[in-house]
Amino acid sequence: MKHTFSACCCAILISISAQAQKGASHFEIDTRAPLQTIDGFGASDAWSMQHIGLWPDSVRLQTADWLFSTENDSKGQPLGIGLSIWRFNIGAGSHDQGRESGIGSHWMRTGCFLRPDGTYDWTQQPGQRNFLRMAQERGVRTFIGFFNSPPVYFTQNGLATNTGRGGTLNLKTEHYGDFALFSANVVEGLEQHDGIKLSYVCPVNEPDGHWNWVGPKQEGTPATNREIAGLARAFSQAFTQKGLDTKILINESSDYRCMFATHMTDWQRGYAIQSFFCPDSTDTYLGDTPNVPRLMAGHSYWTNTPLEALRGIRMQLKDTLDKYNVQFWQTETCIMSNDEEIGGGGGYDRTMKTALYVARIIHHDIVYAGARSWQWWRAVGGDYKDGLLREFSNREGTNGRVVDSKLLWALGNYSRFVRPGATRMGITATDKTGRTVMEGDTDRTGLMCTAYRNADGSWVMVAVNYATEAKNMTFHVDDRKVKSWQPYLTAEGTGKNLQPIDKVGNGKQTVIPARSIVTFVSR
Repeated sequence: MKHTFSACCCAILISISAQAQKGASHFEIDTRAPLQTIDGFGASDAWSMQHIGLWPDSVRLQTADWLFSTENDSKGQPLGIGLSIWRFNIGAGSHDQGRESGIGSHWMRTGCFLRPDGTYDWTQQPGQRNFLRMAQERGVRTFIGFFNSPPVYFTQNGLATNTGRGGTLNLKTEHYGDFALFSANVVEGLEQHDGIKLSYVCPVNEPDGHWNWVGPKQEGTPATNREIAGLARAFSQAFTQKGLDTKILINESSDYRCMFATHMTDWQRGYAIQSFFCPDSTDTYLGDTPNVPRLMAGHSYWTNTPLEALRGIRMQLKDTLDKYNVQFWQTETCIMSNDEEIGGGGGYDRTMKTALYVARIIHHDIVYAGARSWQWWRAVGGDYKDGLLREFSNREGTNGRVVDSKLLWALGNYSRFVRPGATRMGITATDKTGRTVMEGDTDRTGLMCTAYRNADGSWVMVAVNYATEAKNMTFHVDDRKVKSWQPYLTAEGTGKNLQPIDKVGNGKQTVIPARSIVTFVSR
């Protein structure tokens, strides 16, 4: 979507004191040079929602409100973070196999709509479907169905993991069409039975990730680029024959470096952008395949440290995406063992330490990789840094409670206020002499700023202060309709979760507290 702005909205002028940004004293956001359109922010239901979706109403409703609500309380404080995208894990059938599935934890086994006799059981995955409906009731309109594995009836080893196999797709050759038809039937079935329209379906998940080449921790399968292309074409044919406009999203790379080069793999799985969207790649080209958009999905795992790589890898990714005219969604990430700055992934952290670290990732994915969408991995997790929320359940998983975190509200600075259809605007920073400060919108240990204009005309600026000291900020928008800004503060402390604080007059000074995120919304 392109936006045209009136002459009176030619630029936002933001002045920042010298102490607020290394070398920079002035920011200018130029609306005459709009950047990418934002399609939304999201998370996935794997694997917790199959359990939490069946817990008592008080827990389910609170969880849904935290994730999806765009309402405010009586004091104007948001009740939730307003996710606008929800990923639904379409199960492969490991649940019915129990321990024979090779997956030790019942939390990570999934049901399947397809039964062994070829019929469909639309009572399967009830907890996840409850959250599909609750998300839609709270305003979510973009739903993605993703597969970790084909149904077990179609796999080469009869399992949803890659146990005992090599690095190829765990799908029998004669079942490509059956898998595609199953996917089309799921799209139709969810709309018929739940009123949920899947906007996108992802046939594979992390096909280039070495972790799922051996099994058996969780559902997953590797795949070569040729196999992914064949699968995408089969899905396209099945969707076209049924008259479905659901898009086929590829290929959920496990590491950005697999998208534009090779990383811990070989040529059969690397260079994904070139393989699928360069016409010279005749065996794997999907640029003319119905229902396949020029859009790549990738995961930002393992690329967030050191700080030089955080920016450099994303710039390489953006260069390749631009070369082949491909758009980009970041569809999955969480904290991994190499994120040593915050102690790695082990042990859940409800504090600003993890929240700010992730906000820095969001900023870099949007600014340097040009992401049109940013999605966290699990909406709810356990004692690991992989959930926006933390669950505490009984051994059987039949009941429990859920608590929030600063990580949830950090993402909310983007998802709650930067709505689908918003346009990001570039920022130019200058010093006191008027000289341009390169990368002035990004001090990775200080202020990181992004600005947006929503489709309704409202302005949003997100300021992440990674530093241990406060930053003074003065800014002005050259728009006669804007008289003031409403700031929302996320910081350590009770109640500081998108907390509305004193309004800031246009051109007046404000303070970004140490180790905080403040989002300004025009009024």
